[in-house]
Amino acid sequence: MVYSWCLLGAVHLVLLWGLTPIAVLAMPPPPPIRCNDSGCTLYNSYGAWNDRKACNVPNVSYPSSEEELRLAVAYANRNKLKVKVVSGFSHTIPKLACPGSQYENSMLISTLNDNSGIEIDMANLAVTADAGVGLRELIDRVEEAGLSLVAAPYWEGVSVGGLISTGAHGSSWWGKGGAVHDHVIGLSLVVPAKESEGYAKIIRIEAQDPLLKAAKVSIGLLGVISKVKLSLEPAFKRSITYNFTDDAHIEDMFIDHGKKYEFGDITWYPSRKTAVYRYDFRVPLTASGNGEFDFLGFQSNSIVVSQSTRAAEKSLEKANNVNGKCLLAISFVGFKKLIANGLKNGLIFTGYPVVGHQGKMQSSGSCLYSPATRIDTSCAWDPRIKGLFFYETTAIFPASKFGDFIKDVKELRDLQPENFCGVDIYNGFLIRFIKASQAYLGQSEDSVVLDFNYYRADDPSTPRLNQDIWEEVEQMAFFKYGAKPHWAKNRNLAFLDVQSKYPNFSKFLAAKKILDPQNMFSSELSDEIFMLRKEAVKGDGCALEGQCICSEDKHCSPKNGYFCRPGLVYKEARVCRYSSSSRTSTTLNILKRVIN
Repeated sequence: MVYSWCLLGAVHLVLLWGLTPIAVLAMPPPPPIRCNDSGCTLYNSYGAWNDRKACNVPNVSYPSSEEELRLAVAYANRNKLKVKVVSGFSHTIPKLACPGSQYENSMLISTLNDNSGIEIDMANLAVTADAGVGLRELIDRVEEAGLSLVAAPYWEGVSVGGLISTGAHGSSWWGKGGAVHDHVIGLSLVVPAKESEGYAKIIRIEAQDPLLKAAKVSIGLLGVISKVKLSLEPAFKRSITYNFTDDAHIEDMFIDHGKKYEFGDITWYPSRKTAVYRYDFRVPLTASGNGEFDFLGFQSNSIVVSQSTRAAEKSLEKANNVNGKCLLAISFVGFKKLIANGLKNGLIFTGYPVVGHQGKMQSSGSCLYSPATRIDTSCAWDPRIKGLFFYETTAIFPASKFGDFIKDVKELRDLQPENFCGVDIYNGFLIRFIKASQAYLGQSEDSVVLDFNYYRADDPSTPRLNQDIWEEVEQMAFFKYGAKPHWAKNRNLAFLDVQSKYPNFSKFLAAKKILDPQNMFSSELSDEIFMLRKEAVKGDGCALEGQCICSEDKHCSPKNGYFCRPGLVYKEARVCRYSSSSRTSTTLNILKRVIN
């Protein structure tokens, strides 16, 4: 129980911090590319890729214009280098931004400095931005012009080029939908070319060009995006109210909720049997209110609090203390209800509804921006402070199948509800809506997106408390119900046989053959995802971090009492489950071998 009180103490510090109206200055996130005399290394924002291996490259190009982008691609093509593009943010979880393991033959192109161009076309309600422009800067410029960008991801720490490449989205089944790429009406792409063309060329892809269906969600495999043109609408406000209620009939209510509210979502806390319905819709500019959405999880946190929370959660894991996690989940959900998850009517939350301009309600990420003159707060997951460290699973379901998935998860939850407290510590299950898309790597039908975060161990060989639960939910989503993985999130196993889930996959590959015939923008991981339909060679402990699905005990951690077992509800799942009796038997067998 001491561990649970340590965690609760950390939460109370968060409460005090969050309720105290003082100005704090945060440590900005580190740059994704860091170089020294021996070369450069690319990191994601969490400081660890899925395989825990470094991404090293000999050099990086920082073009500041479209022509400099072209010259960088030409240099790589002329020298037969593998190329990947990275922005100033790097929030991709899979290693798709890494050129590969052939160090001498690789190169990174950063769009960090290609961020000056934002051109607004008032007459045609459109904006064209350089690929390296940050989402927050784009939103603010558009709002200043009296217009609004309708779709945007909840996290604003992304570049324009990066967010469309990976299929980033908000939540909406209305209009063009919640995925940003479905609001793309043109883009420019720098692709390899013949020697007579200068080794690289810029192509302009307009709305009616068939290539746009391939290029607007391309995961960086077709070339370097240099400019993106997005459709806009006249400025509007939004009204948001959260309804914290029980989760009865959520499997029957989600469709009506998605249809009724233009920007609605649902957060489900299964261990608390609580569903939070977000009533979110547009209102006229004349509506009273100047609120904003400053999501709690994206605010700056005291470094001491982040470190203490992580240390306490590690202690709970080590002690197998499920009840401690449940006490934390109770406090966490209660606090989110108290402060409306970060909604603010002005300086603080004073009551529903919260009404504000679209630009202040659609995306947040305040931990990104404060100057580094006072280094005592940061984003909670900043790897430099050893704060929060977690997995993020994001599954995209056909809407017709999502209700049955919820029923299965409820059945699994009801066997032992406390086993789900670990996900409720973070953000429960976030349920959002995206519309059918014409993009070849987009969704072919109206879909429901499920996001959930859960504890990741510092050491990849360390098993996690109740990890079999999250593995069963993960496999249930991707294999029983055929959910698609979000391209910028997930553990590697989520991408198994992903090709079969996209009806237009062959059309995307055909476009790639035209634009990048020498596979300059491919890597080992992209080849593994796009060309293979089977798992890679399995090794000891490979299932602990989602590098494989276990088929033998050695793929888990027998020495720590984790063995490969069938799922409890989805029997075809194979998960690493803790068994104290099996651990004792294994220890005895080891002792017998030693004695003999």
